[in-house]
Amino acid sequence: MNRRRTAFAALALIALSGCSSERADRVGAEPTASPADGVRQAVESYLTALNARSATGLIRIGGVADEAWSRREATRILAARGGRGWKIGDLDIEHDMGPHTASARLTATDAAGRPMTATFTVTRDGGTWHLVVFSGQPHPPGRTPASTERPTGSP
Repeated sequence: MNRRRTAFAALALIALSGCSSERADRVGAEPTASPADGVRQAVESYLTALNARSATGLIRIGGVADEAWSRREATRILAARGGRGWKIGDLDIEHDMGPHTASARLTATDAAGRPMTATFTVTRDGGTWHLVVFSGQPHPPGRTPASTERPTGSP
């Protein structure tokens, strides 16, 4: 584990040193998008949907089907956090689960100064990042969820 951190730190330093000289050479050029940029944009889209009280926006950023169950869950999320003028205070993104999955730790403040902290799993599907904010997705027909009950003994 310690080797991974050391290797990651070394790679990050190399990347940062290369980026700074490259940016100096390309004044006015658009920076190259990184996976963290996509995750940040997904979190910003989530806050935009909350602030606008947009169930459609939440469904889109959640990457789920626009169905009755997702509308109900979006309505619950918006009742708890919607329309409050959220602004990002801090956002920590880690790609600790591979290139298509990240964790995002958000600290935000609403217009009245009340804080919110949340941790999200963020996944990339077909190049689009989605926040895992919906938990009530129904099971496909003919499939049952995994049991959380203790197994019974065999005869």
